[in-house]
Amino acid sequence: MYDRLAELYDAIYSFKSYEKETAKLHELIQRHKRSPGNELLDVACGTGGHIAYLKGNYSVEGLDISAPMLRLARKKHPNVVFYRGDMTNFKIRKQFDVVTCLFSAIGHVKTKRRLDLAVRSMACHLKPGGVLVVEPWPTPKQYQIGRLGANFVDEPNLKVARFSISKARGKLSVQDLHHLVATSNRIEHFVERLEMGLFTKDEYLEAFRQARLEVTHDEEGLMGRGLYLGIRSLV
Repeated sequence: MYDRLAELYDAIYSFKSYEKETAKLHELIQRHKRSPGNELLDVACGTGGHIAYLKGNYSVEGLDISAPMLRLARKKHPNVVFYRGDMTNFKIRKQFDVVTCLFSAIGHVKTKRRLDLAVRSMACHLKPGGVLVVEPWPTPKQYQIGRLGANFVDEPNLKVARFSISKARGKLSVQDLHHLVATSNRIEHFVERLEMGLFTKDEYLEAFRQARLEVTHDEEGLMGRGLYLGIRSLV
């Protein structure tokens, strides 16, 4: 997922206010974090949209599984260290005061077992008193089957129309994302399937508790999807 979309990602999601989201995130981090440092790891960082603003307050590093997304992130942020890895089993030889996993990227784990592994992997990279911040994908009750999705890009040298219909299969949300992309050289159509795990609030809370984190749930979060914040014990 996102291999073909990497070059289009920033244009498609230009509606996101990364600056406002990061300002709110910083307030929440400072409210909950108990460790004294400012080292932050952004897991599933994508092209580095949040990193652009996080690095104003933190010593930031990023991790993502997609090589094309990381190439773009490194180009945008040449002074930031990036790692390629799977959020369920990555190992970096250091710990951080903050670990974030934003824009519902956690849904890519798909299963409860992999959710538990991902939260545990991220928690293992926290310093004592550090905070893990996860922005969830909608719960099964929140997810709207049959919802029509549409995104449009209207730039001088790039036009994009993307459409989808929200479906579900068991505990997975399923969206076939149809893209019509026009540049000065050609017009193409392609489809990429987005499958995301539909986890309940209790399943998220359980994953944090199994990772031995003191967890709280912020109902609103950065963009209405909520946030889970887990604090590692100081001892």
